[in-house]
Amino acid sequence: MYDFAYHRPKTLAEAAAALKGKPEARAMSGGMTLIPTLKQRLAKPSDVVDLNGIKDLAGIKVDGSSVTIGGMTRHADVASSADVKKAIPALAHLAGHIGDPAVRNRGTIGGSVANSDPAADYPAAVLGLGATITTNSRTIKADDFFKGLFETALEDGELITSITFPKADKAGYMKFPNPASRYAMVGVFVAKTGNSVRVAVTGAGPCVFRVKAMEDALAKNFSSDAIKDIKIPADGLNSDIHGSAEYRAHLVNVMARRALDQANK
Repeated sequence: MYDFAYHRPKTLAEAAAALKGKPEARAMSGGMTLIPTLKQRLAKPSDVVDLNGIKDLAGIKVDGSSVTIGGMTRHADVASSADVKKAIPALAHLAGHIGDPAVRNRGTIGGSVANSDPAADYPAAVLGLGATITTNSRTIKADDFFKGLFETALEDGELITSITFPKADKAGYMKFPNPASRYAMVGVFVAKTGNSVRVAVTGAGPCVFRVKAMEDALAKNFSSDAIKDIKIPADGLNSDIHGSAEYRAHLVNVMARRALDQANK
C-alpha cells in the first residue's frame, strides 16, 4: 500500500478535525472495503482516520416507534440484539446474513451505508424502512441519501453517527447471495407500516432502489401473490460473470416474494 498519515481520534470532534481540509483523507470504520483497497494500491489517501477509538458511536437504542443504531455498531451486535429482534426482526435477520463471521464481527453499519456498495445488504433496510441517517452535521432521509455507484449524499468530512429505523408492522428481507463473498446478487427488503409499503432492492443495480409497481400492488394486497406477475426491466441492471442483467431482473421478483412470505409469517 501507499504511505499515508494515520489518525486514531477518541472523539467525533477530533475525527472531524483530522478530516477537515483534506479532500484525499478517508475515514475508516470496520475497514472491510478500505483495507483491501489500500493493500491492492487501488486507493491513495493522504490520511486514514480510524473511527474505532470513538466509543460513543456504537450502541443500539429502542423506543416506542424506532430503533436507533450507532454508526460504529458491528453487524454481529445488530444480529444478536434481543431488542432489534423484537422491534424489527427483519433487520436482525439481514445483519446476521452479511458476509461471514469475520466480516460481521468487524464491519459496521455506518461504514456499510456510507460506502454504498451496490451489493451491500444494509442499504436495502435503510431504504426499505425509510430510515433517517444522522451525521455530525445534519440528518438525511433515506430517499435522499443513495445517489449511485459508491456515491451518497455525504459531503467531504461528513460522518454517519447513527441511523434511525422506524418500526414496521411487517417486514422481511431475502437475498440471493454470491456463494463466495456472500454479497447480495439480489436482495429485497419489503416493509409495511400503516398504509405505506416500501420495496427496496440491492445487488441488482448501481445502487439500492425502490420498485414502485410492487409498492402500489402491495398497498392493496400485502402478499406474494400480488406481485407474482410484475416483471422488472433489465435495462440498467448489473451484468457480470455472476449473473446477467436479465437474471438479476428475474431474481428481484423471486426475492421479493420470499421476503413477503417471511414478513407474513
